[in-house]
Amino acid sequence: MGQIIACANQKGGVGKTTTVVNLSTYLALAGDAVLVIDLDPQGNTTSGFGLDRDEIRHSVYEAIIEDRRLSDLVVPTAIPGLSLVPSSISLAGAEVELAPLPQRERRLARILSELVDSYDYIVLDCPPSLGLLTVNALTAADAVVIPIQCEYYALEGLSQLIATINLVRNHLNPDLAIKGVVLTMYDPRTNLSAEVDAEVRKHLGPAVFDTVIPRSVRLSEAPSYGLPIALYRPDSKGAEAYAALAAELRERDGRPEPHARTASDESPSGVEGNREAGDGSSR
Repeated sequence: MGQIIACANQKGGVGKTTTVVNLSTYLALAGDAVLVIDLDPQGNTTSGFGLDRDEIRHSVYEAIIEDRRLSDLVVPTAIPGLSLVPSSISLAGAEVELAPLPQRERRLARILSELVDSYDYIVLDCPPSLGLLTVNALTAADAVVIPIQCEYYALEGLSQLIATINLVRNHLNPDLAIKGVVLTMYDPRTNLSAEVDAEVRKHLGPAVFDTVIPRSVRLSEAPSYGLPIALYRPDSKGAEAYAALAAELRERDGRPEPHARTASDESPSGVEGNREAGDGSSR
């Protein structure tokens, strides 16, 4: 049976979508069968894999609200072994539409049951809120990955997220675990990053992944080309960090040694020239 992981943080701009796109990519490149479900109405994960959001005809909205089979909505990506259920702007109204429905918190869990045996990992990209879409993701998930930006307000709201996770455990999903906390946008040149790192590890201990994600120009550029960092700039510091994070997560899960796949060596038009300028990573 596959594992369902929700990537959640109600605070925006913490690297949640970047983590979903790149962590799932490196899990797939390690040989796992991976499905990503974009639950964020903004659709950044969808565009991060190169899909044009304006051309999306079918999305996860139809499964959650209209009871369409989720398997009918799965589309391939450029990453071998990685598939996607895209988002659409229709999800913006899903919170209101879910409210009167029976078993509204469990609709995603129910529709995922048909696919959970077909993948090693199903990764859910949650919207930056604690609304019904996020609650659906937490109810369906086996575990949560929490990205935290290495900035002053990093811990603000974390207690609220933990409280929500505990509520979901108590009332909807008693087996929900915290898979780990990922420190993102780490800049070793600043005392602030080191202080946030120490503070988060002090409060959450071994729940925090050893791997930290650096602040990186290449990680910021990759989405504009519709590419994970493994295809855009696989030799960058950001790529190395997400590869290490995937390896650490697989090690925590006791996964077998990876049967590595190879990402495409072809560069989309316009990317090659950007690769000539250095990485721009801070770490």
